[in-house]
Amino acid sequence: MEKALLKNYGNAETHKIDVYIAGGGYVALASAMKMQSDQIIQLVKDSGLRGRGGAGFPTGLKWSFIPKDPTIPKFLCCNADEGEPGTFKDRGIIDFDPHLLIEGMIIASFAFGASKSYIYIRGEFAFGAKRLETAIKEAYQKGFLGKNILGSGFAHDMYVHRGFGAYICGEETALLESIEGWRAQPRKKPPFPALSGLYGKPTVINNVETLSCIPAIISRGAKWFSSIGPEKSPGPKIFGVSGHVKKPGLYELPMGTTIRELIFDHCGGMSSDRPLKAVIPGGVSAPMLNANDLDTKLDFDSLASKGSMLGSGAVIVMDSSTCMVKTAYIINRFFSHESCGKCTPCRDGTPWLTKVLKRLEHGEGRIGDVELLERLCSNIFGRTFCPLGDGAVMALRGFIKNFREEFQYHVDNKKCKAA
Repeated sequence: MEKALLKNYGNAETHKIDVYIAGGGYVALASAMKMQSDQIIQLVKDSGLRGRGGAGFPTGLKWSFIPKDPTIPKFLCCNADEGEPGTFKDRGIIDFDPHLLIEGMIIASFAFGASKSYIYIRGEFAFGAKRLETAIKEAYQKGFLGKNILGSGFAHDMYVHRGFGAYICGEETALLESIEGWRAQPRKKPPFPALSGLYGKPTVINNVETLSCIPAIISRGAKWFSSIGPEKSPGPKIFGVSGHVKKPGLYELPMGTTIRELIFDHCGGMSSDRPLKAVIPGGVSAPMLNANDLDTKLDFDSLASKGSMLGSGAVIVMDSSTCMVKTAYIINRFFSHESCGKCTPCRDGTPWLTKVLKRLEHGEGRIGDVELLERLCSNIFGRTFCPLGDGAVMALRGFIKNFREEFQYHVDNKKCKAA
């Protein structure tokens, strides 16, 4: 498959606009400016593109929810927060191909009439933020941003907004609160951002990878995109692989590639002679799979049928030396620390989960602790404003479902079975 998203990954020059243009950059924007906005939205719908940030919502459908009234100000927000452990795919685009993202954002803004857009980037990504700021200045100088873009009469301004270093800022409504200068906490929905988003105006929030797919869809067509991968989850996908593999890194592959193919054909197999024990397929909030699930396809529907999710496409591979209790403790400690505190089940429940997991890991487990973890999960799941609490629960339930005997071993023997 010819790469569309990572074609410039690792290239030290492609962040410069002249190099990007020489490689065919901004040709898609010129083509889009000759189309009607409804044509662009329909093209994205026909491509089957689904959000690459985790939820997998159809992108064209999301754009179509924006009111058509030209007198109402509209906004586009690019979610570049990327705060979930194991996730690093968007950085590959931001650092090496920022104009790909910018071009996609301009096309998207033109499609639903947004006059301003914001790239909300994680506060720790100082290098990427500077790259984007420089690239935006270059785009203004070339006439791709500002007034009367390419003679179309369309005007658009773009800004980089540095985040506050909190995982909750990746939740779309907390992101809006943060841009507005408030404490980043999720909003009650409805109303949804498409009707009342940034500053109370219609807003689309898309992920970096999602928006970076748009230039290729415009240039190569919806049929090209929809022909890659499964019918209901088409297109190329970036997988960020880490853990016990020989060649960790970023891989652009067709959606629907199996876990086995990703690990053993592309990543060179396991990094040691120890067998594979578990795989987290979509960032730490995605329930893990075990060695019996290696032929599962990495797409939205296939992973959902296995009780997991594609999420951010962050694949974390673990061999038999991994202690599942310790890993669950570390992951839940992260969620507990990153809770914004708005919802009682998440604010109080995740620290309780961490407390129980900590004593299990340190040989102080009590009879009934595994059952206690399950009851606490039931008290958290589905009872919060945003998915942070749900993510913590889904991750832990995946650990217990696949390795319950290991958790019980910690209770009965006061030590780790894996060690």
